Amino acid sequence: MQTIAPELADLAALIADPGRAGILSRLMDGRAQTASELARVAGVTPQTASWHLARLVERALLKVERRGPRRLYRLATPLVAQMLEGMMTVAAIDPHPSRPPPWIDAEMRRARTCYDHLAGELGVAVTDAMREHGHLRLDQEAGELTTSGRAFLRDLGIDLRSPARSRRLLCRPCLDWSERRPHLAGRAGAAVADLALQRDWIRRRPQGRSVEITEAGLVAFRDLFGARI
Repeated sequence: MQTIAPELADLAALIADPGRAGILSRLMDGRAQTASELARVAGVTPQTASWHLARLVERALLKVERRGPRRLYRLATPLVAQMLEGMMTVAAIDPHPSRPPPWIDAEMRRARTCYDHLAGELGVAVTDAMREHGHLRLDQEAGELTTSGRAFLRDLGIDLRSPARSRRLLCRPCLDWSERRPHLAGRAGAAVADLALQRDWIRRRPQGRSVEITEAGLVAFRDLFGARI
């Protein structure tokens, strides 16, 4: 009988290396990075980073984009980000709940990106508000944007038409590793995050995945979405 165990063990061993884990974690913000940038984040030499990147590309966890003379790396698909987020959720389970995991800082818990959508307290608050207003149906397995939800996002200027040949779901749940509850992912989740960035409701920080909620963002998320943040 065939089994996936060898492939699963190979994948786990690949991700288990601290250098490669650091690279993958950095790319969870959805932005492409150069090898030298990723080497600094992972705390390894450029030569070691190149070796790690080659292995991750070979395993189809990363893809390479060429922009002039530069080679930029990003996660290969949203599915890779979903897998990593799930692993982070498990990693955050502390056998001693009185001691919060040391790698969860306040800024990351408050608001961050999960690949290309909102996560943390902000992401969950926006998702909860959309559910409470009847715009979204979401459980542990699937998600559905209701008629009122489509109209709500359309009124905000969000175009939800699927790109040609896109197989990506319109909306799906993504378990938030810090809040232990689902936030909105899929094309709808990405569109909300894009809108927040474009309208300066949130700003990316120079390092990492945490984002700053601006004063305009606090007003918008509370008044437009009804989010309790």
